[in-house]
Amino acid sequence: MANCEFCGRNIEKGTGKIFVYKTGKMVNFCSSKCEKNTLKLHRNPKKFKWTLKSKKKK
Repeated sequence: MANCEFCGRNIEKGTGKIFVYKTGKMVNFCSSKCEKNTLKLHRNPKKFKWTLKSKKKK
């Protein structure tokens, strides 16, 4: 099982999205919310309380 690149949650098999950069790097997302925050808005996941990456920081 893969983890979401933005929030860090596990992605169930058959769900989520995969984005592939021109360099060949593959990035997994659990929802369009995480995808937009990463690719379009360039946000840092450590600054949002609802992500697991912010909870690991504390």
